[in-house]
Amino acid sequence: MDKTKVKVIFPSVEKGIPTWPYINYDVERRAKEVLKALQENLPEIEFSPQIVYQRVKEKVEKILEEEKGKFDGYLVYMTSMWTGIPQIIVRKSWPVIVADELYSGSGEFLEVCSLVKRENLPVVCIGSSNFKDITDAVKLFQVMKKMKNSRILVVADRDWEYRNEVIERIREIFGTEVVGMGSEELNSYYENTDTKLAEKYKNKWIKEALRIVEPDEEEILKSARMYLALKKAMEEKKADAVTIDCLGLYYSGKLFAYPCLAFFQLNNEGSTGVCEADLDSTLTQLLIRYMTGRPAYVSDPVIDTATGQIIYAHCVATNKVYGPDELPNPYIIRSHSEDRKGASVQSLMPLGEIVTTIKVSVMNKAFSIHQGRTVANIDDEKACRTKLAAEANVEKIMENYHFEIFGWHRVTFYGDYRKQLINLATLYGLKIYEEDK
Repeated sequence: MDKTKVKVIFPSVEKGIPTWPYINYDVERRAKEVLKALQENLPEIEFSPQIVYQRVKEKVEKILEEEKGKFDGYLVYMTSMWTGIPQIIVRKSWPVIVADELYSGSGEFLEVCSLVKRENLPVVCIGSSNFKDITDAVKLFQVMKKMKNSRILVVADRDWEYRNEVIERIREIFGTEVVGMGSEELNSYYENTDTKLAEKYKNKWIKEALRIVEPDEEEILKSARMYLALKKAMEEKKADAVTIDCLGLYYSGKLFAYPCLAFFQLNNEGSTGVCEADLDSTLTQLLIRYMTGRPAYVSDPVIDTATGQIIYAHCVATNKVYGPDELPNPYIIRSHSEDRKGASVQSLMPLGEIVTTIKVSVMNKAFSIHQGRTVANIDDEKACRTKLAAEANVEKIMENYHFEIFGWHRVTFYGDYRKQLINLATLYGLKIYEEDK
């Protein structure tokens, strides 16, 4: 993939005009300093700087039109104020980040922030003396470019009329392509898997597991073959993520094995596998992967106001929560919870850590987020196998849980990324729901 290309615009008044930061301020010198800092901190991004003087304000719109599609994002760095240039850019060219150079563009910066809010523009405003806040925001252009160049594989035999609407919305908002596959095609991949290689994955999972409770080796071997089938299908379809109508297909006898351990392996190695043909959650998990390099997992959250905990429950989870090259946590191989068949994972995840939970709804162009601190791995025979409990503002989460927009599923991962994710949602023009506030 080509480098992410970002245009950096430095608005400036003419020489001799008394305004902040001060008369005859050397914008050219400051622009070079800022550009150098950007290049040093973000060497993987290609920056194109331009100082735009107030006298050419009326030409800015034409310049933006001529540049359309050339850049993956715009950074307006406020080295001066009262130029009128940022207002044109935030209305005409997206995605845009507007960053204030403190004591330089601050008055017009606040005017632009008010404009962005009033007109509900997909623009992020950064007013901070910490340059990292700016680079963290600019990195989001990389995430957006990766999403545009990504493909999701969905395996399903039903509900395509509604799913096609979702697929079209995903393309419109994120630029991500979705390709479909039926169960028969997946099963053909399964039938052609290398049994010896599947044995290696079966033995690996058994050796690394804390223990195995219900499944026998034959069932775990089926899961390994499902992993190899999905891996091959993703390679041939050039997919960056996969999701399967696992419950519907397995219950109807159309799948040879649950994909739980297959998703476990895919997520552990830096790919993305998601349950239940849930395209919203798959898209969400892909965003997390591109932003953090960490896997996430889909869950059916449970609220317990008595303990102030939210429990993230599912039969698929990673055991490499900090990324594919980091230390794993223990896991147990269990049967799938609802029907007590197949093989799934009970992951015993790290405690005392901040986790962030989000969900995108493409049909509603909305984004939800809440956070908590992990306190327990719940062992209960009821419901899904992995049950990670986190202390959170559960009364607020329950009050703000918009099931009609986001459904039950949420996507959880380790780390505090609230600010970056809200900025990313803003750049996509999503309506933001902070569920814990």
